[in-house]
Amino acid sequence: MTQLDSNHIDVSRRQGKTHVQSHICDVPGVTMPGVVTSATSQFSRDPSTANTGGEDTVVISLFPGADLLGKGFEQAGYCILRGPDLIFGGDIRKFNPPHGIATGVIGGPPCQDYSKARRTPPTGYGDEMLSQFARVVSQVRPDWFLMENVPSVPDVRIYGYTHQRLDLRANEFGLTQSRLRHFQFGSRTGRVLIIKRQRTNSAKHRCCLASEGTKPYRRKFADFCELQGLPRDYDLPSFTRRGKYRAVGNGVPVPMAYAVAHAIRHPQSGTPCACSCGRPVTGKQTYAIPACRKRAQRRRDVAANAALSLVTGVTI
Repeated sequence: MTQLDSNHIDVSRRQGKTHVQSHICDVPGVTMPGVVTSATSQFSRDPSTANTGGEDTVVISLFPGADLLGKGFEQAGYCILRGPDLIFGGDIRKFNPPHGIATGVIGGPPCQDYSKARRTPPTGYGDEMLSQFARVVSQVRPDWFLMENVPSVPDVRIYGYTHQRLDLRANEFGLTQSRLRHFQFGSRTGRVLIIKRQRTNSAKHRCCLASEGTKPYRRKFADFCELQGLPRDYDLPSFTRRGKYRAVGNGVPVPMAYAVAHAIRHPQSGTPCACSCGRPVTGKQTYAIPACRKRAQRRRDVAANAALSLVTGVTI
């Protein structure tokens, strides 16, 4: 696969790259990397110049689709400016918002190239859309960005922003399905998100997937929407049945999106877990729960194997 022509993001598949590193992608349930790292470049700007006043609630939503992610941010008090989307005939490659128009940029670039369920070689479209996401962030230069995708997506490191990678499950936010959503958060001021999770519910319902509209055993659309945190009477009148399920199933559950948005707008005090999961720790704790320690060890193992393969030339 060739490296895309971008000054903001490196999406090549070669190991050892700095900005998008496919060799550190996760095994299921493990996020990589586990540390918040900094980056500086000509795109950095002094934190004292951060957006203030009315602009601090304006957020651009990229690849919105039905924009469940944006709906959660609206519930948290943000004003959402929705960018173009392919399902409405839009093209992000022609989207050029002005510098300083928003305090944040959110979005979920297409994930099919990185999905564990994929049975064909990647097309390169996923890498291109990651690059477009990074281009818009570098062009707008918001105070922070939030990207959602599948756990095996490469790191998206953008010049001038720190980087945090974390996974959340729907049943940690009051829902009764356990759909896993992966996030990458970048901040110009070095902020680290601490996410307020609720008591984990029993995941008595199967996960809401975009493919459900094609299945003979599909649930009623009202039930499907409710499991994603939408009203039961939510509808997309111009969409086909399959299109409705796909649009809602591709979205971030709204209560999860709200929790992330609230954590950005109202930062939690405390020390974050060293595995970057967004949980707080107290006292001399380094990790929030036992699983965090295991996750961090797996990351170290993957990083060590990647470093060894660079030396030996053999992929482990």
